[in-house]
Amino acid sequence: MLCKTALSVFWVSRTLNFHLLPKTVKRRVYALKRLQLQSANIEAKFYEEVHELERKYAGLYQPNFDKRRDIVAGAVEPTDEECEWQSDREEEELAEDLQKKAALEEKQADSAGADDPRGVPEFWLTIFKRVDMLAEMLQEHDEPILKHLQDITVKFSEPGQPMSFTLEFYFEPNSYFSNTVLTKVYKMKSEPDAEDPFSFEGPEIIDFLELFKVFNSILYSKNFHWMLIVCVCVQDVDLDFTLTTDFEIGHFFRERVIPRAVLYFTGEALEDDESYEEEDLEEGEEEVRIL
Repeated sequence: MLCKTALSVFWVSRTLNFHLLPKTVKRRVYALKRLQLQSANIEAKFYEEVHELERKYAGLYQPNFDKRRDIVAGAVEPTDEECEWQSDREEEELAEDLQKKAALEEKQADSAGADDPRGVPEFWLTIFKRVDMLAEMLQEHDEPILKHLQDITVKFSEPGQPMSFTLEFYFEPNSYFSNTVLTKVYKMKSEPDAEDPFSFEGPEIIDFLELFKVFNSILYSKNFHWMLIVCVCVQDVDLDFTLTTDFEIGHFFRERVIPRAVLYFTGEALEDDESYEEEDLEEGEEEVRIL
C-alpha cells in the first residue's frame, strides 16, 4: 500500500513537470487540451444563451419593477388586495404585550390624524445602509443625495451586440445635480481569452463606460465612486483593487439588489446573503483540506 501511494505521488510530481513526460504521453495530453478548449468554447456559447434568457426575462420582470418604483415614489397607492400579506412568523415572534402596544399606538396615530408620508421614504438609502458592501463606503454627506434616489434599473445589451449590462440610477429633481438619470455601462467578455483560454470561468466585466457628464464639485469627489465613478489618480497603487471592487458592486446590483430590493429594505435578504457566504466559506475550507 505504501509503495502504491509513493508511486502515485511520484507520478503526480512528474506530471507537474510536463516537459519530462514521455513524448507519447504528451501527445495524448495535447489531445485532451484540445478537447478542453472545445469545452470552453461550448461553455462560452452557454453563457451567451444565458445572457439572452436574462434579457428576455428582464422584460417580463419590468412591469413589476415599474410598479415597485411607483409605489416607492408615492406615484400610486396600492389597493387593499395588493397589500394583503401573510405574516404568521412575525406574529409568533412578537410578544402579545408588544402587539397590543403597537395596535394602541397605531390607533392613536390614526385618531390624531398623523401625517402619512409619501410612498416609502428613503427606500434605496435604507438598502444602501443595510448592505455591508455599500454601507462601508457610504459617507454621511452621501445620504442627503441618496434620499432623492427613486429607482435603480438594469438593462441588457440587445441581440447581436457585445455582451454588456447598464445600470441606471433615477433621481427626483434635486439641488445636487441637474440630471435625473445617471447611467453606467459594464462591458463583459464572454469568450475564452486567446492567450489563456483555460482560465475562462464564464463572463467577466472587463470595462465600464460613463454616459453622463454632471460631475460638479459635489460629485467629483469620492462621493458615489462605488456606484457611479471611479476617481483614481495615476499614482494610485490600489487601481486594480478599486476597479475590482467597482465591478463587484455593479454585479451585485444586477444580480441581487435590483431583483430583490424590498427584501434588502426589510433585511430579509441579508440573512440569505449571510447563509450564502457561509456556504462559500465552508466550501473553500473543504477545498483546502482536500488539497
